Amino acid sequence: MQLKRVVVTGLGALTPIGNTVSEYWNNLLIGKSGAAPIQQFDASLFKTQFACEVKGFDVEQFLDKKEARKMDQFTQYAMVSAMEAVDQSGLMESNSNTDRIGVVWGSGVGGLKTFQEEAKAFFEGDGTPRFNPFFIPKMIADIASGQISIKYGFRGPNYVTVSACASSTNAIIDAFNLIRLGKADAIITGGSEAAVNEMGMGGFNALKALSTRNDNPEAASRPFDVDRDGFVLGEGAGALILEEYEHAVKRGATIYAEVVGGGMSGDAYHMTAPHPEGIGARNTMIAALEDAEISPDQVDYINVHGTSTPLGDIAEVKAIQAVFGAHAYKLNISSTKSMTGHLLGAAGAIEAIACVLAVKNDIVPPTINHFTDDPEIDPKLNFTFNAPQQRTVNYALSNTFGFGGHNTSVVVKKFVG
Repeated sequence: MQLKRVVVTGLGALTPIGNTVSEYWNNLLIGKSGAAPIQQFDASLFKTQFACEVKGFDVEQFLDKKEARKMDQFTQYAMVSAMEAVDQSGLMESNSNTDRIGVVWGSGVGGLKTFQEEAKAFFEGDGTPRFNPFFIPKMIADIASGQISIKYGFRGPNYVTVSACASSTNAIIDAFNLIRLGKADAIITGGSEAAVNEMGMGGFNALKALSTRNDNPEAASRPFDVDRDGFVLGEGAGALILEEYEHAVKRGATIYAEVVGGGMSGDAYHMTAPHPEGIGARNTMIAALEDAEISPDQVDYINVHGTSTPLGDIAEVKAIQAVFGAHAYKLNISSTKSMTGHLLGAAGAIEAIACVLAVKNDIVPPTINHFTDDPEIDPKLNFTFNAPQQRTVNYALSNTFGFGGHNTSVVVKKFVG
């Protein structure tokens, strides 16, 4: 069958460095760090006392107070980013068939804050089982896509993907495939996460996954630097409207970029550590390029997973060198997690948005906080350290990898009608 073209017609972002797409993009380009001491709870007894939190967010500016109370924070974030994307796309002003518009979302953790609050209330009480009737509907990860579809009346494919930090890239790939196979005309896709709470911070601290640079949070996320000591936990959401090309043209939509390929793989190696040679990362990039029907030397920019962990950064670089060979030295690489922190299941969504805007505007956002080269990482690679770079970006690749060995890559192309 003839596969349909899939384009991006709307974007929405709620991030630690900006509560709209324009704020997010502008702060990426100026190299702004979103890391700061935690404000949502007293973290003074935790090994890590900082995170990349969403700032200045008032849910009641977007949602009715009564309705917002029925949602965990991760769903609130999902709703707000989706609202921006839908508004930007003009989808609701068209005469589109809502039976053919879906929501495919991603979240690695779901309603962790709700679970924490309900458990705390029960165990601190008298033992009588009194639970909020919205406890389960607020907590389950799939509720984010459900709530978005309820708001807009979208009755197409509707579900949430869960693959740890690869979740929202899996969601984007699924949405892409559903549209190009003719199963939907448009899909709201992306991801959201809200794990900056006692359970989230404590759990990742116990894994020794987080940076403990409490004296200098803004410089704590330093991908590829020799002194990196773990990732910085982030929160927020990103949304993209993926749409069948002819459907978008017919309604006169603005087209930002085209999605042309996706790859998925498993490490089959370790619960939390990447394969040391980056085999899974290599395989998913190869699969994405093959799906897009392009050669490695056509890629101009890779937004890497680049979490600022000692093992992960090296494994991903090895994978890039294995896939791209000599061309690895001609493309730009950057980790925007150096600014946003690691949004877990929402990471792929906001990083795909960065790729869309890179191909649209021909500029690559930087990797900030680079101070000292790591002797295990080839210094001749262009990591776009500390400042953005102007260049023609025809193809961008976004990598996201998750605990359990889940690997995903998506290819974004400059739109040509």
